[in-house]
Amino acid sequence: DFKIDGIDQASLERWCAALGWKGLINRAGATFRRLPQPDKVDLDQCRALALMRGQPMLIRRPVIEGSDILLAGFKPAAYRQFFSV
Repeated sequence: DFKIDGIDQASLERWCAALGWKGLINRAGATFRRLPQPDKVDLDQCRALALMRGQPMLIRRPVIEGSDILLAGFKPAAYRQFFSV
């Protein structure tokens, strides 16, 4: 639970490599909206990773990681693909 325990740099970098930092950071959430304006402008991967490391609530949730899956955020179509009922 990275909301409580925080997130390690290796996981963030692995997730970012697979999903891209733009797919990992939650720009629509309250935590992002509360950031000072200078922190939101001209984001790049390095700055985004530092923000997510310092404030894990900026990471889209849930993150589901397994041997053949990595999903961030709730996307019904992606969930149907991996979790057929």
